[in-house]
Amino acid sequence: MANAGVATNRAPMPQSVATAALQSPTLPDVARKPEPTLPDRPSIAVLPFQNMSGDPEQEYFADGVVEDIITALSRFSSLFVIARNSSFTYKGRAVDVKQVGRELGVRYVLEGSVRKTSDRMRITAQLIDATNGAHLWADRFDGALEDVFDLQDRVTEGVVTAIAPKLEQAEIVRARRKPTESLDAYDYFLRGTESLHLNTQDGTVEALRLFLNAIELDANFAAAHGMAAFCYVARRASRWMTDRAQEIADAERLARRAVQLGADDAVVLARGGHALAYVVEDFDAGKLFVDRALALNPNLAPAWFASGWLRVWIGEPETAIKHTARLMRMSPLDPFLAWMHSATAFAHVFTGRYDLGVAHAELALSEKPNLHQALRAAATSNALAGRIEQARKAIARLRQIDPILRVSNLKDLTPLQRPEDIAKYNEGMRLAGLPE
Repeated sequence: MANAGVATNRAPMPQSVATAALQSPTLPDVARKPEPTLPDRPSIAVLPFQNMSGDPEQEYFADGVVEDIITALSRFSSLFVIARNSSFTYKGRAVDVKQVGRELGVRYVLEGSVRKTSDRMRITAQLIDATNGAHLWADRFDGALEDVFDLQDRVTEGVVTAIAPKLEQAEIVRARRKPTESLDAYDYFLRGTESLHLNTQDGTVEALRLFLNAIELDANFAAAHGMAAFCYVARRASRWMTDRAQEIADAERLARRAVQLGADDAVVLARGGHALAYVVEDFDAGKLFVDRALALNPNLAPAWFASGWLRVWIGEPETAIKHTARLMRMSPLDPFLAWMHSATAFAHVFTGRYDLGVAHAELALSEKPNLHQALRAAATSNALAGRIEQARKAIARLRQIDPILRVSNLKDLTPLQRPEDIAKYNEGMRLAGLPE
């Protein structure tokens, strides 16, 4: 969901645009995807838990429990935790745990189930060594619905006790913190998160409504403020804003309140910082809070995503490349790989490595043929590399998707700060054929 451009579902791009650069023998080979190697510390993927409630409407609750467990585990700097977006690519599939371990490059896999009734819930979990299929730990946790956070904590503690017994006490305390005392607010938050993951205009509108409902019930619910602010990132990136000035003001109010309430919550800081940078264009504040999120939780995928794009915008392309690479290792099957490759492509363009820019842009287009920023990156990098025909094909497709795009309004989607980056971007798009 954390995109920085416009995606559509229109007709797919002609193959020549999406694959030509990858077929060129003169371009760097970045398309191969070898199996990731195991990190030098305990590594784990938490797969989606089965919803055993007998009610498909409770799917959001089971998913929310898993997301909270992933977030809690990711706070331990001694662990390497696969991001939610990659883990959830296995949702609804019968999986071979050994294969999951190979594909994600992790040693351990956590599976489980959630059963929720009107006032009770049960979480079961089992930890498996993916290198050999051995079961290391399993348990069942029962309690009243209001004990949901305690049950999640007990699952987390069971996992870390099994695979990483020597953890800092401060991390354990931080991992046990309740996000809210209101179960109704938490329920709104989970439903909002599910809607936001749809990555649609209607889904984002509904997510914002649900997050605001959560805030009404708990005015100090930092995570709800952060996610509500992040809804405006999606709205700006996809050109869904209807009252730009008002929405920017709303995003700023929510983001600043989020980082105030969640000053030591990495997720909140990442979401709030992203909104302050991209929507409000307060890049100093955005960088401050995103960097703080990374310091608190170096396993947090949204923070690396925000940081990668932020570095593109503020003119730190080498850092952007490092941070997007870190994110792609953390989430090798992420549905938003195309957004990551797009950020990397822009960063390579601004360092003058146009061939690498082309290669990453085309990798993005192979995943999402109509992705707005991938087409822009492809047009710019191809044009500056002298591949004018390929650049013009990308622009032709881009103008089908976004007829009002001009050189003069490129900044609406990519808020670059360095004059030399702006000049290079505009030059590439002009060479590719974008009107003034």
